[in-house]
Amino acid sequence: MVLLFIFLLGLVIGSFLNVLIDRLPAGDNVLVGRSHCDFCKKSLRWYELIPLFSFIIQGGKCLRCHKKLSLQYPLIELLTGLGFVFFYHVLDYPVLTLFAYLLIFSSLLVIFMADLKYQIIPDSMIIVGCIGAVLRLMSLVRPISPMGILPYLLSAVGGASFFLFLWILTKGRGMGLGDVKLVFFLGLLLGFPGIIVALYAAFLTGAAVGVILILSGKKSLKGQVPFGPFLIIGTVFALQWMIPIMGVWTRLF
Repeated sequence: MVLLFIFLLGLVIGSFLNVLIDRLPAGDNVLVGRSHCDFCKKSLRWYELIPLFSFIIQGGKCLRCHKKLSLQYPLIELLTGLGFVFFYHVLDYPVLTLFAYLLIFSSLLVIFMADLKYQIIPDSMIIVGCIGAVLRLMSLVRPISPMGILPYLLSAVGGASFFLFLWILTKGRGMGLGDVKLVFFLGLLLGFPGIIVALYAAFLTGAAVGVILILSGKKSLKGQVPFGPFLIIGTVFALQWMIPIMGVWTRLF
């Protein structure tokens, strides 16, 4: 029953994350105003707002105009529900660490989709992510000391400075200031050498996808591909594989 509650709670939070994804880039207030259909603009009734289940019962269509609804909504809700169960049950973190990871997870989801959909990285989600990263450090670094936190802070400043240099060098055409802020958050989360692993993976995957899009004719050489999602993919890769990668590196070199 506890896991079911956690999953349902994740669905509800996922529904709210969808609101953030669609409203934050436009500067709309996320706390007021009713949700509406993207096509006919009709306000959704309460039974059309039940996370995941409304989408399934409605067959993925609006009840008014019968247009197909975006898969973003059920996927984000489902992913959030499964993510909450994963962090609560599988990883079995203490309360503070669990709360930190849920903040980080939620902010990364919003940033991923907002950048992919609108090419905007909301500052508010960077702040939420940084709060989660600091709370995570408080649970990992014992006792709390400047020397214990310093490597993470240096990684954040160093990574952000590197991306700021790229932004200046390309005059904002290569990436946006949102990417600079995102790398600061990720550096605070990963520390060193995690941020290096994440950036390396992000550049590799970004370059590969960019080449594929150009060859397929979906993007031109001058076209822009949002880099935030690749940074987040690189971060997930670093969190999962950083220790094995560094083990291989130290044995080789």
